[in-house]
Amino acid sequence: MNSRLPKRRVRSGWLNMEMDCNGRRVVMDVGGTLIAGPAMGPLNGTITVPGDKSMSHRSVMLASLADGVTEIRGFLPGDDNVATARMFIDMGVDIEWLNDEKTSLRVHGVGLHGLKQPAKMLDAGNSGTCVRLMTGILAGQPFESTMTGDASLCKRPMKRVVDPVRRMGATVSGPDGGNLLPITISGGRLKAIHHISEVASAQVKSCVLLAGLYADGITRVNEPKPTRDHTERMLPLFGQPVEAAADGTISINPSDRLTAPSCVVDIPADPSSACFFAVAASLVEGSDVTLKSIGINPRRDGWRRVMNGMGVRLTLEHEGKVGEEPVADVRVRSGGLHGMRVDPDDVPDAIDEFPVLFAAAALADGEFLLEEAEELRVKESDRISAMADALRAAGADIEERPDGAVIRGLNNLKGGAEVDALGDHRIAMAMAVAAQRADGEITIRNAAAIATSFPNFVPLAQSIGMNVRWQDEE
Repeated sequence: MNSRLPKRRVRSGWLNMEMDCNGRRVVMDVGGTLIAGPAMGPLNGTITVPGDKSMSHRSVMLASLADGVTEIRGFLPGDDNVATARMFIDMGVDIEWLNDEKTSLRVHGVGLHGLKQPAKMLDAGNSGTCVRLMTGILAGQPFESTMTGDASLCKRPMKRVVDPVRRMGATVSGPDGGNLLPITISGGRLKAIHHISEVASAQVKSCVLLAGLYADGITRVNEPKPTRDHTERMLPLFGQPVEAAADGTISINPSDRLTAPSCVVDIPADPSSACFFAVAASLVEGSDVTLKSIGINPRRDGWRRVMNGMGVRLTLEHEGKVGEEPVADVRVRSGGLHGMRVDPDDVPDAIDEFPVLFAAAALADGEFLLEEAEELRVKESDRISAMADALRAAGADIEERPDGAVIRGLNNLKGGAEVDALGDHRIAMAMAVAAQRADGEITIRNAAAIATSFPNFVPLAQSIGMNVRWQDEE
């Protein structure tokens, strides 16, 4: 069996010494410079973006905890998902990579109670999804484990998942009362709770449900607004029923066993990745781009609802299903793009796509208003502030607010600007898209983190005619 993890060359402009969350001096690859825009002509083509990042995390987690062997296709081999796979390898799970692209794998599950105590700290890298969902799983293990992450992840709040697993009986310690990494978890048999979440977060909901697999009694979760439901859709594939009540309560009565599915677990293309190209096509005159087999789960489809609200020429074709997830080809043509007020109910369903939607708004007619999106401030960067700074540097009219922004569109951004992606993959890609409508090239520093979610972003963008390249390709 082959548990070797995929290797990747990350393009780096420079290296920097930083302190990780354990106080160790480490070399952080925070460089990587993109040169982007303006588009030299219409964007055209049919492309397939990588597999869904959220589902890739969950598929490896559940496959590792199941009895039997699970084959997964469409896996996203970005750094974040690889971090999740590495954690399970460090706890005794055998994983075979079935192709050179590392998009297909076979997981030899060890069962709910078969994980082994890791011999070292478990490293989530830059992945908030990994560390927060793993908090629920590790809370149910009868051993002590410690999770850490990179300098960016160590600044992100953990209290939202630590508090519920403590209520369930796990012991968690770490800086700031366990609110920051590294955290040490001592788990075991848990007690069921009814968790009423203060934030609309699929990570919180999933953490509690995964901990509920190890709890006595029925675990229930309520959230202020519905969030992505990939965990609820995937658990039944592994033999664990999930109940969704009319009042929004999600509950599981643990069966004490997960079973590998008899079929291959197929992962649809990632809507968050698709959104970058959809926005680019809407911005560049004469463009016509089709994105194949994109997940259109209603809890992930907020970006499309926002773009429809902005008047973008976007249609769905060949609708179907991949596993338990609805999919469709998404065709986007240039045109439309006017301002709007985003419906607050759509915010949780588009939370990861707002950086590039900000780029669309900066080049739309009229005013774009986003409210009730405070969650953007606790992502890989403060994405409200990061996008406001980057877009302003390129001449955009954007007013930052505590819970969102007001953006007044322009015809073009100004060329010659240098912006800082702050090591945040979505900021880097969003500014590469915005640059397609600039008067000259825009330089995007600290963009190497694109490898965490979309390692082939640049060649795929080039394939449809986007003007973007790594600086070291010159």
